Amino acid sequence: MKISLINAGKRFNRDWIFRNINQEFISGTAYAITGPNGSGKSTLLQAIGGAIMMSEGKAQYAVGAQLKEIEVDNAFRYISIAAPYLELIEEMTLLEMLEFHAQFKPLLSNTTIPEIITIIGLKAAANKQIRFYSSGMKQRVKLAQAIFSDVPCVLLDEPCTNLDAVGIELYHQLIRDYGNNRLIIVSSNDPQEYSFCKEMLSITDYKKVSV
Repeated sequence: MKISLINAGKRFNRDWIFRNINQEFISGTAYAITGPNGSGKSTLLQAIGGAIMMSEGKAQYAVGAQLKEIEVDNAFRYISIAAPYLELIEEMTLLEMLEFHAQFKPLLSNTTIPEIITIIGLKAAANKQIRFYSSGMKQRVKLAQAIFSDVPCVLLDEPCTNLDAVGIELYHQLIRDYGNNRLIIVSSNDPQEYSFCKEMLSITDYKKVSV
């Protein structure tokens, strides 16, 4: 997959969050979007994923071996995301939620739902409602939902939020095992979350004063 930002800019009222970004993101490479808290990293990540509209410029999406261009409205089919602001269906058990999720976005063909639950260390809680999970357990679920979706692009916003040392190691193991040949974009100001990324994009390089 390839995602291209062309003169991309986003503003709220008179304040530009970012502007004049020209950048290509290509499968097989991991990218990090860095910057201070509140600088707009999450906004940029959502714009890359097509979840919010640009104020100027555009994003283009191409998929497949021939990188055939697709419509922005269909980009979500090829992209998954894990982020602190995305809610889980807490009335469901983990088993129910993954089965429900798979109806809309298929999971990787070489893994089953019971295997995924075991891999993320939540086998003992598979039939417990997610509302009874700790914050760290919920974050493991969010990572699993994104990383095990059968899509070429995975967006990760502050992926180690609420994770302890064991959870952080699990995160890196998931990237090592399931991130190859995919397009991965991490939004973070914590190096331990994006240490594997080969390309860096600092949002402060694209900040503009109010107009």
